[in-house]
Amino acid sequence: MLVETSAQASDNPTRSRVSGGRVHNDAPDTGSDFVRLAALPDGPERDAIRDELTKAWLPMAHRIAGRFRNRGESLEDLRQVAALGLVKAIDRYEPGRGAFESYAVPTITGEIKRHFRDRMWALRVPRRVQDLRNKVRVARRDLTTSDGSNPSVAQIATHTGLTEDEVNTGLEALDSFSTLSLDAEMSSSEDGFSLADTIGGCDEAYDVVVDREAAKEGLRRLPERERTILYLRFFEDMTQSRIADELGISQMHVSRLISRCCARVRDEVLGAGCDDHPQKG
Repeated sequence: MLVETSAQASDNPTRSRVSGGRVHNDAPDTGSDFVRLAALPDGPERDAIRDELTKAWLPMAHRIAGRFRNRGESLEDLRQVAALGLVKAIDRYEPGRGAFESYAVPTITGEIKRHFRDRMWALRVPRRVQDLRNKVRVARRDLTTSDGSNPSVAQIATHTGLTEDEVNTGLEALDSFSTLSLDAEMSSSEDGFSLADTIGGCDEAYDVVVDREAAKEGLRRLPERERTILYLRFFEDMTQSRIADELGISQMHVSRLISRCCARVRDEVLGAGCDDHPQKG
């Protein structure tokens, strides 16, 4: 419906009406139509009047959309969003509460701003941070000198009434509206590297974090000698023969203790319980 209405308005320029001898460019005199619309129940007649009002006021919606051009969104998409805001304004407008234009302009503007807030940010940031970004962006534009020098954080804070921490948050948010491709070159030289080259690889230790944490409690419950044997074998990388010489027991006994302790800890982690493997000297 919005696309069709937009196309019809392009083929047929604004249906401006004469009010008091003056022609309005994009604010037609549709007061009587809104009164009729409010009095009609849902049905074909009401839909027809609603479509006529949409076509009549669409040039104004397009004019508002034009204010937001060159911000990373195509003008045609902005006009579609503005048309959606116009339809919402028509549906919610109450004729006895002032001129339609006074209600429609903020409604359409708000719809476009909501589109930028919800759809155009590469990274989703809180509304408060988006507001800080907008204040900082405008202040930096106003304070930028003729030679292109950017203002300091302190100057922006003074100009906006924000704290320096808030200004820094807004400056960081300026980089959140769009992102760089991982293939973007970080250097203009022939041996330049891409952004992906600066990202670290996966740490294999992460794969065993859960296992380590799950085994900790079972290891704590082992007798001190068995904990010592496991420590010497798996952390000091000592052979079973060296451990046997260190503790004054046979290498076979060390082997049995290691197997028994590992099985006990494993069963406890899996929920089998420690009673299935009673500790023997």
